[in-house]
Amino acid sequence: MKKTTKAIEDYLEAIVILENNREPVQSTKIAQFLHVSKPAVAQAMKELLELKYIQKVPHGEISLTPQGRTIATKTYNKHKLLKKFLVYIGVSDKVAEHDCCLIEHVISNETIKKIEDFLESKENEN
Repeated sequence: MKKTTKAIEDYLEAIVILENNREPVQSTKIAQFLHVSKPAVAQAMKELLELKYIQKVPHGEISLTPQGRTIATKTYNKHKLLKKFLVYIGVSDKVAEHDCCLIEHVISNETIKKIEDFLESKENEN
């Protein structure tokens, strides 16, 4: 699979989160969610279309292709796991949310697996 950028992962993750929240996935919703301008979203959607990560009906809803969904889901799962870990070790919810948004793009699969194993072992202790 082609290496993605932080921006691509952020947009794909936003789409999957909006879908999970049962919200219509439109450019304006993505702009609000990511706190970016509508022109920035339009440019990103153009790139995601070219990469075949999304499908878009003109002036309509945006949906993920299977390849886009794989990247989005993987990124979002990292996000949730990292936030859970950071909160577990005592980081405030707000800081954990911010930090995991940064970390999720650079952390190795090996480290993610070790964090996952660690949290599972702690849950099994209880």
